[in-house]
Amino acid sequence: MLRYTLQKLGYALLTLFGVVTVIFLLFTLLPGDPARMMLGQNETSEQVEIVKKKYGFDKPVHIQYLRYLNDLSPISIHSKNRDDYTFLSEEKYNATPLLSVGKSVVALKTPYLRESFQKNGKEVSQVIAETLPNTFILAVSAIVIAMVIGVLLGIVSVLFKDGFIDKAIQLVSTFGMSIPSFFSAIIFAWIFGFLLNEYTHLNMTGSLYEVDDFGNGKYLQLKNLILPAIVLGIRPLAVVSQLMRNSLLEVLDQDYIRTARAKGLSSSQIIRKHALKNSLNPVITAISGWFASMLAGAVFVEYIFGWNGLGKEIVDALNTLDLPIIMGAVLVIATLFILINIFVDIIYGWLDPKISR
Repeated sequence: MLRYTLQKLGYALLTLFGVVTVIFLLFTLLPGDPARMMLGQNETSEQVEIVKKKYGFDKPVHIQYLRYLNDLSPISIHSKNRDDYTFLSEEKYNATPLLSVGKSVVALKTPYLRESFQKNGKEVSQVIAETLPNTFILAVSAIVIAMVIGVLLGIVSVLFKDGFIDKAIQLVSTFGMSIPSFFSAIIFAWIFGFLLNEYTHLNMTGSLYEVDDFGNGKYLQLKNLILPAIVLGIRPLAVVSQLMRNSLLEVLDQDYIRTARAKGLSSSQIIRKHALKNSLNPVITAISGWFASMLAGAVFVEYIFGWNGLGKEIVDALNTLDLPIIMGAVLVIATLFILINIFVDIIYGWLDPKISR
């Protein structure tokens, strides 16, 4: 099991290294001058050169790449020269020196995702820390909705197998899997946030916290979570209902279920006491994968509903060409995706020793 875990962690590190490399090359080789993006088009060439030197944009691509890896690495090498980009600034890197070698210092630090081009030098890690929790809350809410309603619909389909209700649920599930999330978001916002606002009291746009118009600070607005969570949960809900139905039908064909029927138990009792637990394995597998995807797939849903999450922040950064925020957000999402999948693989290896051999 230890060897299996270390092997998975090794694959995760290699995958993450590949992601970092692709992100760097993709955004570094884009046409345009990063220094000019930071300052705007009306700044002088002298100011542009100062910014290039400060952030290392004047160096060759391979040097910039090594510096980017150095910024992200928890153990990194820093210069003792205050004018150097890699100077060990505690405010910048939050680093703890470990070893001094000549003109360099080896330090332990948190990954440095650099500074925003458009937010007055605000650190990307701070921007992500402010928005990622909102995306996490939205993703968890959508998963809960998908899990609860999807499992219930799957059970109902089995209870009314091949009947009108079963066929109606299958039709709705197929439609839910095929409709794009951004289209669902527009329709739901228009119908429930605009046309039926008098009855639903839901807003077309809004985030978890809203600023008081009279300057009394922020206040919690949970109703703004309802529509985006439902929209984001539609596709996984459809998948869960189909998986639950198929898995439950397969379990109900087992011998021990026939024995339960022979004892005179009703269909609902058999499902509740015997079949339900064994039918949830493929559902849990699907949900774990969907949760990781939701962190990345919430971009358009967040933007349409004005939800102040990481997805909306990415769209805003794309509009303003704020490359550090785009790079940092994509890297964080990719890291979370990798960690969740590795965690699921390790759990499976622990539950089924045959997998880890």
